[in-house]
Amino acid sequence: MSVTSAQVRAQVSHPVIDADGHFVEMAPLLHDEILHNLEEIGGAAMRERYLKNPLKPTDTSTILSSRTLSGARESWSSMPSWWGWPSENVLDRATSHIPGLLYERLDEFGIDFTILYPSMTIGLLDIDDAELGAAVCMAVNRAYARIFAPYADRMTVGALIPMQRPDLAVEALHNAVDLGFKSCLISAYARRPIAKLQNKHGSLSPKVYRLDHFGLDSEYDYDPLWRACVDRNIAPSVHSSVQYHDLSRSVSNYVYNHIDGIAKCHEATAKSLFLGGVTHRFPTLRFGFLEGGVAWAAGLYTGLLGHWEKRNARDIWQFDPDRLDVDRIMTYVGSHGDDAMIRDTERLREWFARPAARPAELDDFAAVHVSSATELRDKFVPNFYFGCEADDPLVAWAFNDRVNPHGAKLRAVFGSDISHWDVPDMTGTVSEAWELVEHGTIDEAGFRDFVFTNPIRLHANMNPDYFKGTVVEAAVAEAIDAGEDR
Repeated sequence: MSVTSAQVRAQVSHPVIDADGHFVEMAPLLHDEILHNLEEIGGAAMRERYLKNPLKPTDTSTILSSRTLSGARESWSSMPSWWGWPSENVLDRATSHIPGLLYERLDEFGIDFTILYPSMTIGLLDIDDAELGAAVCMAVNRAYARIFAPYADRMTVGALIPMQRPDLAVEALHNAVDLGFKSCLISAYARRPIAKLQNKHGSLSPKVYRLDHFGLDSEYDYDPLWRACVDRNIAPSVHSSVQYHDLSRSVSNYVYNHIDGIAKCHEATAKSLFLGGVTHRFPTLRFGFLEGGVAWAAGLYTGLLGHWEKRNARDIWQFDPDRLDVDRIMTYVGSHGDDAMIRDTERLREWFARPAARPAELDDFAAVHVSSATELRDKFVPNFYFGCEADDPLVAWAFNDRVNPHGAKLRAVFGSDISHWDVPDMTGTVSEAWELVEHGTIDEAGFRDFVFTNPIRLHANMNPDYFKGTVVEAAVAEAIDAGEDR
């Protein structure tokens, strides 16, 4: 790195907003506070329910302590994240745990304002007991609201929102906003049983399930949650992985599971939301997909366009088997077919003439309501934002409007990912992101979008007061006045 992060910040004319930083909880203290809050929320019974539940905050230092490879092979359980936090760099490890120290070091990091998300408690979003999960999220949110309140001018935290049921998610969202949260974190999925297997065999161990991504084919109607997000000015962010659910998961190798694990999960959710018509019904709603990069989004965007151009409601008819001119195709069989075809012309004629089977809905884009490729672009690009880490060279793809169809610039947002293993030096993330400019893969305008304008578009477009009372308030207001939040 030719310059430090602080030097990069001094060089550019705009603030740097970190759209996805992390902190690591002090587990013993958090445990006590969760239990205390659970008892206030649901009494001793809810507290005991939590203690009996197998899911607890994830500690990557000890997660393998009771795991054996032979046992993992029997259930084919995925190798989890292990040794996930800095140890040799003691200052960074302390910074990950102590909000006051993080606050003090932000200038050294070249970061003006950071939007933080938890580390150990994200896994609690997987609690299958919907009522317990909702209570646990509320208990955790109360703790985070208290812990981070003194640092609100430079740091904010995303509240945990349980997604097993939309009614509980709506309740949790309102509660979080009332606690002062401006951001929220949702899971990319809810685990649902396979009805046929459950009806035949009851509860199985290990569980057999599918993933519900809240849009297309969802078990529930999640529109009340999306409506609540719009009403309460909250852009939900997603931070999930398929590493525990992928059919091709490894029982022995975390790197195998981690590579593209987040990207694949987020792609499934974005695809479900889009084809389920969520961005059509809620055009002002913004979603953040954190830490998975933007390359998957470019592939999804072009894939949606390519499929729509050939399988839209107007053009799908060209593939209708009932429109096949059987007499005409049989003339080609007669003139160019081999001996086997000629001998079996009548059977082949019957095969070509079979009536077509039809789905209930011929238009796979019916819920999206688009009549042109540019309409499809405009229901994708402004609604979806993609958290990218500083060392990701494919950030450049987001800004390459010569490659992305119809001049699209995808909304990549800078996520430092501080506190996790992929950031061995917290002071280096902004300077590492600046290398995109030094290497010529994005220009300074693209860097501004990456670390400033796109985070504004994600959060302040929905909530103009999101950055009010922060150190970036004036700069954000100036950008909004100039129309840069659109």
